[in-house]
Amino acid sequence: MAAAPFHRCEVLASPWPGVFAAVVRSERHYGRHSHGTHGFGFVDAGAHRSCSGRGTVDAHAGDVVTTNPGEIHDGRPLGAPSRSWCTVYVEPPVLAGMDPGGRGDIAITRPVLADPALMHAIRRLLAALRAWRDEGAEALACEEALVHASGLLLARHSTRNIALENAAPALAAVRQRLADDLLSAPTLAELADEAGTSRFQLLRRFAAVHGCTPHGWLQQQRTERARGLIRQGTPLAEAATATGFADQSHMTRAFVRQFGFTPGAWQRAARPLQ
Repeated sequence: MAAAPFHRCEVLASPWPGVFAAVVRSERHYGRHSHGTHGFGFVDAGAHRSCSGRGTVDAHAGDVVTTNPGEIHDGRPLGAPSRSWCTVYVEPPVLAGMDPGGRGDIAITRPVLADPALMHAIRRLLAALRAWRDEGAEALACEEALVHASGLLLARHSTRNIALENAAPALAAVRQRLADDLLSAPTLAELADEAGTSRFQLLRRFAAVHGCTPHGWLQQQRTERARGLIRQGTPLAEAATATGFADQSHMTRAFVRQFGFTPGAWQRAARPLQ
């Protein structure tokens, strides 16, 4: 039997519910998934190839890598068995609150950026999060590092999220229907009625805007909601039940697919906050 691909992930919580980070060294090939957050980080060693909503891209050591909320992407090593990278995950309202222009919905313009100053700002943010976790450093130091890194990202590499602004109101109603009751998934026919279209057209339009099917979007919302409950101290099995997963194992598979770490790893990272 072949050995499982090497995978090591350090999860870093933060003083705020809407921000966390992951530092990863991995041989793993990630399947298609997305996050409900903005993501920005950098490749620390090796190289990485990813298909994203903005095309197939390669990222090498020193490159900044980004994702937008709901953007479907995957990932695999490039040119070597493994690669190392880090990602800071920031929920949209948190990042929007740092936008001095008040532009509302924000999109990061490119999936790979050559920006050494931003890379160093992200590295300082990770160091601040570790100091807060390990040494009891003040949250203000983390906040300053977060504002600095986010400010560079917004000033140099962001724009209004035109895709979201132009999304049909019918799709917004479908998203709301899914989000309102994570425990009881409606049928595709019910969602199509909500949108006033056929099931086939709904699938096409939903995927064009969100990069996944309604069921895929629902699963991602369940995973994000479970992450929030675990951060608040909810036991893993209860979090799985409360967010519509069949059981804790099902939730674990969704976490690994979406975040690259298990619910238990997130629970341990978030425990000092509870």
